[in-house]
Amino acid sequence: MAGERINHQWRLASRPTGRLGQADFMWHEEPMPAPNQGQAIVRVIHLSLDPTQRIWASDMPQYMPPVEIGEVMRGGGIGIVEESRIAGLALGDLVSGLVGWQEYVLVDESAPPSRITPAPGVPLTAYLGLFSHIGATAYFGLEDVAPARAGETVVVTAAAGAVGSIAGQIARAKNCRVIGVAGSDEKCRWITDELGLDVAINYRAEPDLTAALGRACPNGIDVVFENVGGAQLDASLAHINLGGRIAICGLISTYEAQAPVPGPYRFSNVLMKRVRLRGFIVSDFVERFPEAMQALGEWYGAGKVKYRVNVVDGLENAPSALNKLFDGTNKGKLIVRVSDEPNS
Repeated sequence: MAGERINHQWRLASRPTGRLGQADFMWHEEPMPAPNQGQAIVRVIHLSLDPTQRIWASDMPQYMPPVEIGEVMRGGGIGIVEESRIAGLALGDLVSGLVGWQEYVLVDESAPPSRITPAPGVPLTAYLGLFSHIGATAYFGLEDVAPARAGETVVVTAAAGAVGSIAGQIARAKNCRVIGVAGSDEKCRWITDELGLDVAINYRAEPDLTAALGRACPNGIDVVFENVGGAQLDASLAHINLGGRIAICGLISTYEAQAPVPGPYRFSNVLMKRVRLRGFIVSDFVERFPEAMQALGEWYGAGKVKYRVNVVDGLENAPSALNKLFDGTNKGKLIVRVSDEPNS
């Protein structure tokens, strides 16, 4: 019975200073209650780790309310319905939503999770990567926020990350020249040799990223898909073309800052070059997700878009695993396997 289940959770214990640490969370366990009418119990299978969780743990101004001290840490994921008293949600259904850092989640019909029907041959983890908010972010960033057109030069930062690796491939599918900025030689080889980007720059190995981008973009930069901010955004602004477009998807270089972050120093180029710079959150486009999924499916089927997942086993490892997004060791979409997939 559901009441016999013990639910293990990570709850936020304190506001982080700098890098998130184990001490910022507390491990908690409690019995899982039986669902009332209009509720269902979902067993979490995979948990998505995303840079935005560092923001959610803070009390800085943000696009969602911060996670309160003592609350289950917020996080998206995929799970399976184990007990349901919600019409239209059946035992064994696969679902996705904000499940939190826990083994089980009690969901309500007022905010039901989304059902998933995996396509034949597509792993379940793809629905936290390519066919999820990750792929949709890359799609709308280059389709709407900073539209990329054939023949243009596109720069993608964090180009070996979950969103950046897909954004770079979408730009190539649009017949653009694509320069990816990443943090290791291995990542640079992956995005050029396997993903097909034209040029990769290892920013950690470059004494002057601005000069390196200048060499890689002799005709300037038309579009920037920005995941990092800070010095990397500043380097792109040095070479932005007249009428350039910049989609700001993330500013991961600033999330652990303990003081105001200066710059970008070349911000005047936004005016001088009549640049359109726009920040966006993928939920801005939630009503158009089917459009993104169809396009991504077509590119995937045609071999134009690939993806990679980095799976860490065990909910207990979620706090330490999240730091892979900030220390440069993550490759592709970072996921925590909380429990077994059905039929595994």
